[in-house]
Amino acid sequence: MLNNKKILLGVSGSIAIYKAIELLRLFKKANATVKVIMTPSAKKFITPLTFEGAGSEKILDENTEDWTNRNNHIHVCEDYDLFVIAPATANTINKLSNGIADNLLTQTALAFNKPKIVAPSMNSNMYHNRFTEASLKLLKINGYKVVEPSTKELACGTVGEGALADVEEIFHQSARALLQDGFWQDRYAIITGGGTIERIDDVRFISNFSSGKQACALAKALYLKGAKVELITTKECENLPKEIEVFKVESAKQMHEYLIERIKVAKRGIVKKPDLINDLTQPQLIQKKPYLFMSAAVSDYRPKYQQSGKLKKDQLGDEWCLELVKNIDILKSLANEKEIVKIGFKAEMDEQKALENAQRMLKTKNLDAVCLNLVKGATKFGSDKNQIIYITEDKSIKSPLKEKLSLSFDIVEIVKDLDE
Repeated sequence: MLNNKKILLGVSGSIAIYKAIELLRLFKKANATVKVIMTPSAKKFITPLTFEGAGSEKILDENTEDWTNRNNHIHVCEDYDLFVIAPATANTINKLSNGIADNLLTQTALAFNKPKIVAPSMNSNMYHNRFTEASLKLLKINGYKVVEPSTKELACGTVGEGALADVEEIFHQSARALLQDGFWQDRYAIITGGGTIERIDDVRFISNFSSGKQACALAKALYLKGAKVELITTKECENLPKEIEVFKVESAKQMHEYLIERIKVAKRGIVKKPDLINDLTQPQLIQKKPYLFMSAAVSDYRPKYQQSGKLKKDQLGDEWCLELVKNIDILKSLANEKEIVKIGFKAEMDEQKALENAQRMLKTKNLDAVCLNLVKGATKFGSDKNQIIYITEDKSIKSPLKEKLSLSFDIVEIVKDLDE
């Protein structure tokens, strides 16, 4: 994900510093180059050798700064793409906001003119102190992204706000800062996922084997590219960025209702507030054509009569005829919707007729594109890999077999390239 990206990871003297090693490993796993910058206080908790053993380039601190090579606070600002300070103590945050540069971490921050992220970690009273609150506001005004702390039991034994945010969330915010694409930035992207559930009674239902994994991966990829992402799904997603808004649904009817409402919101655009405190200018309305990725597997039929409670087999007898009626065709119901780009997903098992069926879907439902995948072998329901053919009116692009997140990045790029 982060091939050829270079990250400075600043660590200050907090008990949460051990989590910075987890963050470093996530960056390395994503193939980023990482250099850790340590304050003198940070070295009281963890030695520089620990970070280097976990994959950091040569540590930058007061003992290793070298002007005969590029391991100094000026040259690293030229060589690296992102500066993440995690954990950031109250002391470091208040220094940063006032432009104080009395150690290598704060000196580097003052010289760094690319994206910067801080993740606070401190006692609740220190976090809610007016000086700290004012400093965080000043940092936001001056271009820092603040990954808000979580509420839990702190090292001091009290329960409150101030604990370092989840490492995965810091990673997601960092990756988004590095991967943002102007095409997707501030653009609504709505994704549907999972197999819908049609209740027979209160304990039985009709559904399908769709895992919803591709929708989760697509939501993450679009978020990391800068989109305003909303996911309407019947399934749970693991490790989604917190800024992705998730709407949990069950039936096709519920999914349709949520989708209609969210499309209305998306078409209005995104309102961005002014950055500066006391700025009297009007909020900015950004209107980019939204995108719908309809990857949910909607049940074709539902029970005609949903029963309350549990149907008993001794009441039903030896044979049971369940009467079904057609479900709403969600994509077809949106055929006349021209203010949103609509991309359908089609799972097929018959390789001979798959392409023909996908092309028919493209026309009959008035879609902009169809992602076709064959459900078999390595791409069966619930698998972690997928392969698609991206079909438009005049083009057909086949992807290689890939992990679903990697494939989602490919889909996002194909969509952008064809639109531009």
